[in-house]
Amino acid sequence: MDRATRINQTIGTEIGAAAAQVAAAVRLLDEGATVPFVARYRKEVTGGLDDTQLRTLADRLGYLREMDDRRDAILKSISEQGKLTDDLSRAIAGAATKAQLEDIYLPYKPKRRTKAMIARENGLEPLRDAILSNRAADPEVLAAAYVTEAVPTVKDALNGARDILTEELAENAGLLGDLRTFLQREAILTSRVVEGQEEKGAKFSDYFAHTERWADVPSHRALAMMRAWKEGVVQLDIGPDPETGQPRCEAMVAARLETNGTGPGDTWLRTVASWTWRVKLATSMMLDLMADLRARAQDEAIAVFARNLKDLLLAAPAGARPTLGLDPGIRTGVKAAVIDATGKLVATETLYPFQPKNDLRGAQGAIMALIARHGIQLIAIGNGTASRETEKLVADTLAMLPPGVQKPTKVIVSEAGASVYSASELAAREFPDLDVSLRGAVSIARRLQDPLAELVKIEPKSIGVGQYQHDVDQHRLARSLEAVVEDAVNAVGVDLNTASAPLLAHVSGLGPGLAEAIVFHRDTHGAFASRQDLLKVSRLGPRAFEQCAGFLRIRDGAEPLDASSVHPEAYDLARRIVAACGRDLRTIQADPKLLRGLSPDRFADDRFGLPTVRDILSELEKPGRDPRPTFKTATFAEGVNDIKDLKPGMRLEGTVTNVAAFGAFVDIGVHQDGLVHVSQLSDRFVKDPHEVVKAGDVVQVRVTEVDVPRKRIGLSMKKDGGTSAREDRAARDSDPRGNRRDGPRGAGKPAAKGGASAGPKGGNDSPGALGAALLNAFKKN
Repeated sequence: MDRATRINQTIGTEIGAAAAQVAAAVRLLDEGATVPFVARYRKEVTGGLDDTQLRTLADRLGYLREMDDRRDAILKSISEQGKLTDDLSRAIAGAATKAQLEDIYLPYKPKRRTKAMIARENGLEPLRDAILSNRAADPEVLAAAYVTEAVPTVKDALNGARDILTEELAENAGLLGDLRTFLQREAILTSRVVEGQEEKGAKFSDYFAHTERWADVPSHRALAMMRAWKEGVVQLDIGPDPETGQPRCEAMVAARLETNGTGPGDTWLRTVASWTWRVKLATSMMLDLMADLRARAQDEAIAVFARNLKDLLLAAPAGARPTLGLDPGIRTGVKAAVIDATGKLVATETLYPFQPKNDLRGAQGAIMALIARHGIQLIAIGNGTASRETEKLVADTLAMLPPGVQKPTKVIVSEAGASVYSASELAAREFPDLDVSLRGAVSIARRLQDPLAELVKIEPKSIGVGQYQHDVDQHRLARSLEAVVEDAVNAVGVDLNTASAPLLAHVSGLGPGLAEAIVFHRDTHGAFASRQDLLKVSRLGPRAFEQCAGFLRIRDGAEPLDASSVHPEAYDLARRIVAACGRDLRTIQADPKLLRGLSPDRFADDRFGLPTVRDILSELEKPGRDPRPTFKTATFAEGVNDIKDLKPGMRLEGTVTNVAAFGAFVDIGVHQDGLVHVSQLSDRFVKDPHEVVKAGDVVQVRVTEVDVPRKRIGLSMKKDGGTSAREDRAARDSDPRGNRRDGPRGAGKPAAKGGASAGPKGGNDSPGALGAALLNAFKKN
């Protein structure tokens, strides 16, 4: 079986697809096609592989190709040493993971001069053979014959023989595999505080004396302990249970030496096996398991971040309506920016309703003037410092509007990352003469109109919907998040004549360079009249056009299909379908019932199969449909502005800001997010919080616990109102399923303006909701 076939079969098994489907997808990706394009417009070629399968395919393809390159390098190295046998070749070809491959290569890997090498140079290999072959002989007697000037004593001779055996055992691929498998099932992770670090590492106090099974450690707890370890607060150890596991490991090593007898040789070899485990293998296994734990924790953390980011990017847009954005502040004032329905900045103000100026009337007058002058329909209020005070200011102002005047809808908007955007080079180019703080108000207003279009301007890591994002592989995280952004942008589609360059850059087949070229062409020559005009853009050739055209929309153009997701290559097919209805396209769009009597089989041919025909029929029913949900917003309770206003039993409405493995954080309007622990998300058992909620959801919650000094708020979404943290712990202790669901029992965070070091509204390295919850608020069950 050749390399490509083997890789295709392996990936096919993993993603639930046939090898032929994988081969077709690989060919398209190798030719430069993007995942969104293949998933949407090449369903016949791949047999309908979706974007999730294709992302996994692309990741695994890279891993397996790297592994094959490494396999070739290992075969070459061993062959050049003259040690390659048929059995070894088969073992190398059959290795399923990089770890297995490296285990096989270990004895042949060039290395520095070792104790075993020196022992061999001193002629002690025959002594090892003699002990192994004659178990009845006393090893000391056998060793006496090997005492030389280079090996002055019997003890030195036996130590040399032991060093040779230890190296051989430590490089035995079968033994390493058996030990790794056993420890992955039975190993214990232990965390102990480093003496004298208690005060410095108080936030890690949950891990000062912590023990649990390695296989059961969840991602958030693993990353928390590893950070504490990195900062020198705790010492971590991974190994077998001292009473039961360690003897088992030593026995597994001894079994490789076949030490079943009672002779002096067997006794000595069992001592060597114990020595090999304690001195050599225990440490290497711990390092392997630590690396595996970190990789496992990173995989889950990156997956959580990606899922939350997707939910945030695909949050419901409020729509193209004139919007007033307010970036709350006290001493520095409330920054106000008005944008029109297209997102263009038309006015700015700075209001000082709070101390020290206390110009409440002036602020209210300014807000009413902006509403009247610009026909404001939406008011976006940032959720940082003074957010609730600003919301009250707006509510009081709206109450002053004359009867009959349409009151704008006020919405609390997450300002996570707004400060990052405000200080970015992009914002400086867009608003060179605008104060940085006012740029933040523009961003807040725009992200209410269209979250996706605005959030793509911010580095995903600054949006802050992950857990321990700075403790994971930054390259892998960035690659994963970029894939999420690309999929989200292309799922929604982009208006070619209004989209910014940062948004266009994520469209299939484009990128920053072509996006800038499109905007430059649009600014120079005016709006695009048709998709075909894209081919007039400098450096945008047929290949890029093929990849991007279907995801770009032109509203009210000469060609109605340009406003849909129908690809230009399939326009003839779409027109045949329209002609079969006996009406023109615009009539059909006004009355989609005309399409429902058509059979897709009637239009399928060698070029376009049933999947494409069905997609076109669906698109003609509702061209350019937006997959995002209908816009709605949470209404915060009047008079509940601060954590001190909360009381257990209160029922409130809030917005989910973040979802982690242990539960969901909810903004209820008091500047600290409350935590709905996974056990409080539903009346049924919930394994993954994403089964129940996603970022941006508006939810009803009940306050179960309030800890003002530590800024922790416990919430429940159960129909019966939920339980307190103490009651929940008792319930978990007696859980008939035997499930341990460790996690925070309440969490809170200070308001943050975003950025990489803020809390969940802008990162996770400060003692914010994730920082406090993961590092400080956890208590073991």
